[in-house]
Amino acid sequence: MSYDENNIFAKILRGDIPSFKVYEDDYTLAFMDIMPQADGHTLVIPKFKAETLLDIPADELIHTMTTVQKVMSALKSTLGVEGVVLMQLNGEAAGQTVPHLHFHLIPEHLRKLKGHGAEQGDMEKIKALAQKISAAL
Repeated sequence: MSYDENNIFAKILRGDIPSFKVYEDDYTLAFMDIMPQADGHTLVIPKFKAETLLDIPADELIHTMTTVQKVMSALKSTLGVEGVVLMQLNGEAAGQTVPHLHFHLIPEHLRKLKGHGAEQGDMEKIKALAQKISAAL
């Protein structure tokens, strides 16, 4: 694997690009997707340099999945939804657009999702949702 240090998520992790953070610990970062497929669309990424699920050691993945569970629980309680789509794409051929392992948590029914990366969301609305979800964590 040849990890791209200049991918947008690496830049977010370094603080070179701002994000609407929801949760952060020593191993992971959760933040709002600015091109949401539904309100509350959140991304969880490991701080470990991995492009796909195959590039991360299991002991590192445990931390990421623990954060996925925490954020999913916060999405359900905060937004009052019963279900959350968990999506994870591996490689460009599968639709992965950022070469850093990430998990999409989308609080909506699969049939109602907007297209992946179709349009930028309302930044004020995204910021407000981030604050609400973050407060629940």
